[in-house]
Amino acid sequence: MGIASANRLAQETVAARTPMKLELEIPPTLMQRAAALGLKVAGAFAFLAPLLTRITLGYAFFLTGRGKLENLDRFTGFLTELGVPFPAAQAPFVAGLEFVGGICLVLGLLTRLMGLGLAATMLVALLTADRALFLMSWLPSGDVGPLDVPAWVFLLLLTWLVLYGPGLLSLDALIAKKLGLGRPRQ
Repeated sequence: MGIASANRLAQETVAARTPMKLELEIPPTLMQRAAALGLKVAGAFAFLAPLLTRITLGYAFFLTGRGKLENLDRFTGFLTELGVPFPAAQAPFVAGLEFVGGICLVLGLLTRLMGLGLAATMLVALLTADRALFLMSWLPSGDVGPLDVPAWVFLLLLTWLVLYGPGLLSLDALIAKKLGLGRPRQ
């Protein structure tokens, strides 16, 4: 028996011992069409992610900013208790930033700039008022996780808006188009 005959006999023996598998083959063209359709549908609705994020965050900051402006003395006292430097100057600044920044986020106006400023306030909140809860939220034995800390969730969403922009349905996109600055990301 030659080498070729021995190889063929070995292959036939292995094939005979291998159980048959019933495989359902879907033509690649069908899979490709389904994937393309899925991507097209997702792309058509991609504008919703930044829009809903901006509106939700903006409204929340508008409400908290308005509340702080209406109770500025109490907010100043709170910052004083936390040991925030220059609380008498910081309180109206932060309250105004949240109020105006919230309106701007809803409108999609100066989104990246306002998002950056609001993200800074969330960072300060995590380092002061929410520090104990935030640190505890990372312990594996606790009942509270990081997503239970609103300042952390806001910081994540604001970071996303700063990095990826306001989306197509925003005043920023309209201004960029009028100025010929290119198309913003969806």
